[in-house]
Amino acid sequence: MDAETFKKVFLPYHQKLYRIACCIVQDAANAEDIVQETFIKLWNKREEMYGIENTEAFAIIILRNTCLDCLRKTKNNYRLNYDADIPETASSAKQIEARDEADQVRKLINRLPDMQRQVMILKHWDGYSDEEIEQITGISPGNIRVILSRARKTIREQFIKMQQR
Repeated sequence: MDAETFKKVFLPYHQKLYRIACCIVQDAANAEDIVQETFIKLWNKREEMYGIENTEAFAIIILRNTCLDCLRKTKNNYRLNYDADIPETASSAKQIEARDEADQVRKLINRLPDMQRQVMILKHWDGYSDEEIEQITGISPGNIRVILSRARKTIREQFIKMQQR
C-alpha cells in the first residue's frame, strides 16, 4: 500500500479513533498521542493489509490495544469506559429489575391518600426536612412522622403483596 492509498483509507477514521481513545483513556492529550501511535502501527503493517476487508474495524482494534497498552504502562487507575459500556447480563438484569421495582413503588405512592402522598414526595423526592414540610403543609412535626410511617407501611405491605404474585 502506497502513501496516497494509506491516506485515503485511514485518515477519514481519525475523528472516530480519537473519540474512542478519549473514552478509553479519558485524557485528550494521551488520546491524540495514541491515535498517532495507531497510525504508525497501521503504516508499519501496510504491506499485510491487502487481505483485510474491514479496515475501519482493523484500525479500531489496533487503537484499542494501543490504549490498553498505554494504560498498563502508566499504571493509571482509569476506569475503562470501554469495558463499562458492555454490560454483563447479570448486572443488566439487576438494573432492569431495580427499574421495574422503582416504577412499582412510584405507582404505589401515587395511590396513597393525598396527604400521605404529598408528605412522602416532599420528604423523599424533594429532600425537605420535617421542619420545611411543616412550613409547607402546616402539619406538626409529630404528625409528619406519623403520616410518613403510615405511608411507608402501606407501600411496604402493598409491594410485598405484588412481589408474592
